[in-house]
Amino acid sequence: MHKYLRAIGFSNVSDSEDVRKLLELSVEQNDTESIMDNPGGKSFGELKKEFAQDIGICSRGEIQKEFFEFEYYYPYFDGRGITTYEDVYIERQAEKECYMGACDDSRVGVTIIFYLQNMTEYLKIINDASSTKRKSSLTLSALSVDGKILFSVSKNQEQVKQDKEDSINRTKLIEKAKQGDEQAMESLTLDDIDTYSMISRRIIHEDVFTIVDTYFMPYGMECDKYSILGEILEVAIRINRLTQEELYIMKLSCNELVFDVCINKKDLLGEPMAGRRFKGTVWLQGKINFMEE
Repeated sequence: MHKYLRAIGFSNVSDSEDVRKLLELSVEQNDTESIMDNPGGKSFGELKKEFAQDIGICSRGEIQKEFFEFEYYYPYFDGRGITTYEDVYIERQAEKECYMGACDDSRVGVTIIFYLQNMTEYLKIINDASSTKRKSSLTLSALSVDGKILFSVSKNQEQVKQDKEDSINRTKLIEKAKQGDEQAMESLTLDDIDTYSMISRRIIHEDVFTIVDTYFMPYGMECDKYSILGEILEVAIRINRLTQEELYIMKLSCNELVFDVCINKKDLLGEPMAGRRFKGTVWLQGKINFMEE
């Protein structure tokens, strides 16, 4: 049973029988379908049932003689806007027909790994030699079942301006270091030493979350799970039409990376507002945006 079902408003789904009934509903009353025809073998398709705007369950499986043979499902949340224009690398998982994406964005400092949402669209394009569509950007989104709200760190305009400049300079240094610039590598090392010294001094008298504004770190042993702390830019509430549970949709800025997070109101400690911060663990999903060349 997928624990992230509660993130989209199904906190009362408690056993396999409840999951079976929910999946039957989502397949039989699906809103959209996407099928990838395979002339040399079985066709593969996905059926989506939306329970709130941009939120629902996606069921995937083989299409045999117009019948859908269910294989697996996942709860989805479609994000808005563009998160990054960096190159994305896609790889198939070993145990089933699903794909993971990876993206190196200098603003974050780690490789971003996510669960690919528009798998059938991706497969259609790469398998069609005549297609003129190419990867253009990436939209990330996340589901969370554990989070809390923190107050923002008080800063004046000069400090905010300086932080932005430091972030831009660090991003440029990381790009140069990737290209083998030894001077950039040395500058980054010295910056890390200075940061460590500053934190060591301040942590004696201050809480760590007054020193650290935001972070984006891998969480546990699953590659697409992350522990994040980000500033809330926008907040919206959506209602699961089947269960009537309230869901918070928060647009976050996390290490200069902007993406949406969906969490059940029951699982969020505190009241989210623009300017405050969200701290929690998330399951990262992503959609590759394609455009004509």
